[in-house]
Amino acid sequence: MSSDFCLLIRNARILLPTGEFLMGDIQTRGREIVQVAPEITTSATEADKVIDANGLTLLPGVIDPQVHFREPGLEHKEDLFTASCACAKGGVTLFMTRAS
Repeated sequence: MSSDFCLLIRNARILLPTGEFLMGDIQTRGREIVQVAPEITTSATEADKVIDANGLTLLPGVIDPQVHFREPGLEHKEDLFTASCACAKGGVTLFMTRAS
């Protein structure tokens, strides 16, 4: 993704830093959020990609401070690889575990 790639996410239920939700749009450029608003006027033709998030909730990266990856001994249930894949799919950007 180039540094000027523009992503526009429309109609999302956005969790704000205050803990409140906003129904609206988010625009990113490169790796930076440049705008959060009830409606962003950037047209779909100006964005490199537009995602309609109607009915979806947009959260910041989630940190899971206590995970149990079932290693050692219960790898048939889950292991570091499968659990970290599940974290990534669910939006968890950082997990912490205690060494046994």
